[in-house]
Amino acid sequence: MAAAPSASSVSSAPWWQRALPHVLAVLFFVVLACVYFSPIVFEGKSLIQHDITQFQGGAHEAQEYAKVMGREALWTNSMFSGMPTYLISLHFPGDWSGYLQKALTLGLPAVVANLFLALLCGYLLLVVLGIRPLVAVAGAVALGFSSYNLAILAAGHNTKSLALAYAPLVLGGLLVAYRRDKWLGAALFAVGFTLNMRANHLQITYYLLLLVAILGIIELVAAARAGGLPEFLKRTALLGLGAALAVGVSFGRLYTTLEYSKYSNRGRSELKAPPPTVPGQAPATDPDDTSTGVNRDYAFQYSYGVGETITLLIPNFYGGASSMPLGSDSNLAKAGLPAEYLAAMPTYWGQQIYTAGPVYMGAVVCFLFILGLFVVDRRIRYWLLAGTVLSVLLAWGKNFETFNYLIFDWLPGYNKFRAVSMALVIAQLAMPILGALALSRVLGGGIKNEELKIKNASLVAGQLNDQKQALIFNSSFLIQKVLYAGAIAAGLCVLAYLASFSFDFAAPIDGELTKQGFTPQLLGALRADRADLLRNDVWRGLLFIGAALGVLYFHLKGRLSMAPAAGIMVLLVLVDLWGVDKRYLGTDKFQSGTIAASFQPTPADELILRDKDLSYRVLNMQNPFNEAQTSYFHKSIGGYHGAKLRRYQDLIERQISNNNQQVLNMLNTRYLITGDAKQPVQRNPGALGNAWFVSQVKTVKSPDEEMAALNTLNPATEAVVDVSKFPQQKAATYEAAGASIALTNYSPDELKYRYNAPHDGLVVFSEIYYAEGWQAYIDGKPVPHLRADYVLRALPVPAGSHTIEFKFAPKSYVVGNGVSLAASLALLLVMVGAGVYAVRRQRVADATGAATLVA
Repeated sequence: MAAAPSASSVSSAPWWQRALPHVLAVLFFVVLACVYFSPIVFEGKSLIQHDITQFQGGAHEAQEYAKVMGREALWTNSMFSGMPTYLISLHFPGDWSGYLQKALTLGLPAVVANLFLALLCGYLLLVVLGIRPLVAVAGAVALGFSSYNLAILAAGHNTKSLALAYAPLVLGGLLVAYRRDKWLGAALFAVGFTLNMRANHLQITYYLLLLVAILGIIELVAAARAGGLPEFLKRTALLGLGAALAVGVSFGRLYTTLEYSKYSNRGRSELKAPPPTVPGQAPATDPDDTSTGVNRDYAFQYSYGVGETITLLIPNFYGGASSMPLGSDSNLAKAGLPAEYLAAMPTYWGQQIYTAGPVYMGAVVCFLFILGLFVVDRRIRYWLLAGTVLSVLLAWGKNFETFNYLIFDWLPGYNKFRAVSMALVIAQLAMPILGALALSRVLGGGIKNEELKIKNASLVAGQLNDQKQALIFNSSFLIQKVLYAGAIAAGLCVLAYLASFSFDFAAPIDGELTKQGFTPQLLGALRADRADLLRNDVWRGLLFIGAALGVLYFHLKGRLSMAPAAGIMVLLVLVDLWGVDKRYLGTDKFQSGTIAASFQPTPADELILRDKDLSYRVLNMQNPFNEAQTSYFHKSIGGYHGAKLRRYQDLIERQISNNNQQVLNMLNTRYLITGDAKQPVQRNPGALGNAWFVSQVKTVKSPDEEMAALNTLNPATEAVVDVSKFPQQKAATYEAAGASIALTNYSPDELKYRYNAPHDGLVVFSEIYYAEGWQAYIDGKPVPHLRADYVLRALPVPAGSHTIEFKFAPKSYVVGNGVSLAASLALLLVMVGAGVYAVRRQRVADATGAATLVA
């Protein structure tokens, strides 16, 4: 690990003097975050984030209900005809970790706070490892400004960003627990993991746990060799308790998500026959596939190209993002392409179907990472190297089938996730950490005795009697390794430059451009621009690598002291990453006003909103299942969400996408938004309303038969029920003449109806069936209900005049919230206890002259 200040300097300095560098570091991070997002902080603008805009649309009904009623809406009808709000906008009062997050973000606006947290948590990790504050700032900048962090914010993946921001706290607690103080380490681990879980991005947490597992294996092997297994097991058990506490705080969210996942499209369909391929939807399921996760082809759609790995060092190697601006000095401009087209050109020529930008770690960070492989403690470097290699292999996805298909099929839980290129977040954590440790080793001026023994046992044994001679040996060793690392990093850049002359820079989209009128001359100019983007970034990388190498070389030669050298390294890392980040999240990504202000009703919306009936549904014919703008104003047939109900997805793929009008009728689709300026809205006269009596019940024996029955079903008079799921229901006929039913009260999770019927009958409701929480009542008494027509609720009712109520009160929410509250109280006690313990430990250290920061 890194060298630390001497014991006397640590213990003799007053507390405020010891705290001052950390306070200045935090203020520096605030300034960096605010300056980067200056349009938000100083101009009152908002970041254009596609996914956040869609979230606002889908969450609007639930949020407005919570404002009025003072309690959470656990269900919403604003998307996909109805679904739980668990993964949309639900809050759990028992989870107190939100207060901790508010304290850590210092009241900064969203997005600004995300970047600040990434910097802060990265800094805390490096400080607890004993790295000096200024060097820790360089490492924190490398962690916080990695290009992927800013690219995902531009896309609106805020929860992913938060989960990544808290990951260093988890790793810091892990390392402290295993290497130094098990009590403080376990407490820090519990807090970090709690906040990481609170972000509710389980895929990022999964990748983080893979990195945790690798370290655990390495520590286990080291402990076994040293005869320290009992102590290792004690520390591991404490970390396990910390993990359990973190899971407990988020238990409400996890429990409801786990319950919902069984019914979502992240699980396997009950249907055996594969659906037709639908643009924008998951590929058809192989009927022979018995997995319970997502479809393999769907998971591997976004696989990082093997060659694209070089973008960690050279961002524009494959042309950057799918669409990039080109200047007036570009080859395309010189070839005569009008300036208005230059703002968004398809410069990307890699294998991915779309990319918001490459994963760029930084030329300086890559150089320091390579240096770390030579000079950092072996156990740490093996851990971070293994994590980086695993990260790259997983990200290759379908481009390395032999490995990744095996992992997908056998690694528990891995098949629940898609977009495997996201696995590069492991490298995004590992590479800056190893780079910061390498920088600390060089600027700290020391090297561990075990390394000296490896390099020259005789020197250690008898020739290093003089401290000056030892320092000379250390400096010579480090200079050699700095030059090695620089040569490797620069050599990779040179090889990339030379290789570029053998590329044709052709992209899959080029054929489409030709169809759209791109002449051979223009296409040649575009490919020349792609080549220029690559080669310019090679020279850029060489410049930063050379500058970083020079700083370290002159420091080791005694011509540059530690503080200026560290300051220059901070600046180099920052300028390197900042410049690339601005390519993907620049000033053009901001808009005036708030996101909410962007939801303005269209003429079609205004026409529909004149209808004041309690409940009906709207289908936007323009990309209905990938937009939530409609959901902001109406109860939508469509929506935008990555985990809709599995049965509803089946309905989309096999019925709605095939324009089955009867299915739209049974979903109470009263209005269609056409996109036609002359007739923006069409009213559907066949919409069946909120509920209706049927005269016949048909039974089938499987989900496939039930789905097939919808092809010819007349839902106004018939209902189809799968008796393999509801054996109590028999085929029957009813006298529906004279029966009537009306919705009398509507709220997202409570519906009330009044009906009159001369005979017993069966009522079908245009509401989505979801057994885990919905309970039916007739005149206040609970009664069982069933599923009909594949997705709808149905209820047998007695003759007469009665009231029907449906209430959504899932036990998982109540139980989960209670567990979260208990765990939050326990976490609070752990934090207070850890604080008291740390203060007492510091007092003892001050009294005895012992340093507490030695890693």
